[in-house]
Amino acid sequence: MWLDHRAVSQVHRINETKHGVLQCVGGVMSVEMQAPKLLWLKENLRETCWDKAGHFFDLPDFLSWKATGVTARSLCSLVCKWTYSAEKGWDDSFWKLIGLEDFVADNYSKIGNQVLPPGASLGNGLTPEAARDLGLPAGIAVAASLIDAHAGGLGVIGADVRGHGLACEGQPVTSRLAVICGTSSCHMGISKDPIFVPGVWGPYFSAMVPGFWLNEGGQSVTGKLIDHVVRGHAAFPELQAKATARCQSVYAYLNSHLDLIKKARPVGFLTVDLHVWPDFHGNRSPLADLTLKGMVTGLKLSQDLDDLAILYLATVQAIAFGTRLIIEALEAAGHSLSTLFLCGGLSKNPLFVQMHADITGMPVVLSQEVESVLVGAAILGACASGDFASVQEAMSRMSKVGKVVFPRLEDKRYYDKKYQVFLKLVEHQKEYAAIMKGD
Repeated sequence: MWLDHRAVSQVHRINETKHGVLQCVGGVMSVEMQAPKLLWLKENLRETCWDKAGHFFDLPDFLSWKATGVTARSLCSLVCKWTYSAEKGWDDSFWKLIGLEDFVADNYSKIGNQVLPPGASLGNGLTPEAARDLGLPAGIAVAASLIDAHAGGLGVIGADVRGHGLACEGQPVTSRLAVICGTSSCHMGISKDPIFVPGVWGPYFSAMVPGFWLNEGGQSVTGKLIDHVVRGHAAFPELQAKATARCQSVYAYLNSHLDLIKKARPVGFLTVDLHVWPDFHGNRSPLADLTLKGMVTGLKLSQDLDDLAILYLATVQAIAFGTRLIIEALEAAGHSLSTLFLCGGLSKNPLFVQMHADITGMPVVLSQEVESVLVGAAILGACASGDFASVQEAMSRMSKVGKVVFPRLEDKRYYDKKYQVFLKLVEHQKEYAAIMKGD
């Protein structure tokens, strides 16, 4: 549902209010947040949905409610997606201003008036009914939740990095950027004091790591974009057949095919005249512009497997350049970052990981446990059960480094030039839009 962008007119109206709560979402609310979606439901499905609904849940809170029967919400989901403030609670004036005064009238009972920190124990644990469904004993502790990406951030960002030759070893945890990359990508940076970054969500207090402020950058489509580009290509059936014959995924096959055609040059140099702007579903961060579109320059008449492999590479690079743009926005606002911690499905792709290292110029740390979102969830469970006294203690004990990938610094000049082209692409797109809107 987060990927559903139908509430465009609602989010425009919300942003036109310039209400103070928008300062904590990068100055502009995203169509992927809950307020515009709720307003859309009220305006379009009033009788069938809006008037009949007992509760509106974020997915992690829905799951904890199903598990325990407790309607308490997680501080993480309410702060990150619903405009709740960890310090001040709900802002009545915002909901009244945008036309959702219904929530204020019933004391927010439908969207949450009991809010708990992630890792807090919920009710009496697993209900007998939920225990039967899951095949687990009733009464097992259930923790107040985190959003999936935030659980991934929690699962990687606290790992003990000693002995890997990383700059962040002697630096505070605030020097680490967790990148959770699957269908979309989320870029989680934490700080001791609030940092306001234009176009980047937050600062959110204690929304991921207790006691720290969170800024959340993101790209609306990453894994989904790679799939879209690869599966939509004329050579995809051939790719699929060859990958199946080798018992490989299409991406493992593409990576080996790139190694085959690169000759003596580094693989990244195959895209010297092919460039992609990756915002096929709008830009979440740091431009916060859902009207932006994807762009490709450098297409030829051929459509063979080589062309598909190189377009796939250019798309992966474009996503990494998007991460670089987000890092620059975070650092310009006051963050100081030295190391990327990657997790999620795309972190299993060695090309994706190496391109992120090469293009950002930062080492990438991969977890020993690839499914870091599950590690983050386990950390919360271990706190709810009393096995650890705090989330921080559980993080340091349960997060482990698996592998470190360093950037190929000798390729820096090439990627700096490609990055200049990358920035030109969006500059030109805005110029084209202005021309078409003109008289």
